[in-house]
Amino acid sequence: MENFLHSKEFWSIIETGFNQPDHGVGITECQQKVLDEQRLKDLKAKNYLFQAIDRPILETIL
Repeated sequence: MENFLHSKEFWSIIETGFNQPDHGVGITECQQKVLDEQRLKDLKAKNYLFQAIDRPILETIL
């Protein structure tokens, strides 16, 4: 899975994580674009991780 996420360029978001900053704190348009890109990478990485879980195990988790 690590190699797969490296190949999709999502591993950096796994290592560093993504923290949603407070809205309305004087974020520029450029900074907002970067945050949106990081948020999307975070969601995609989570999606790949959830897809890797076997169905019976996922049902147990849920």
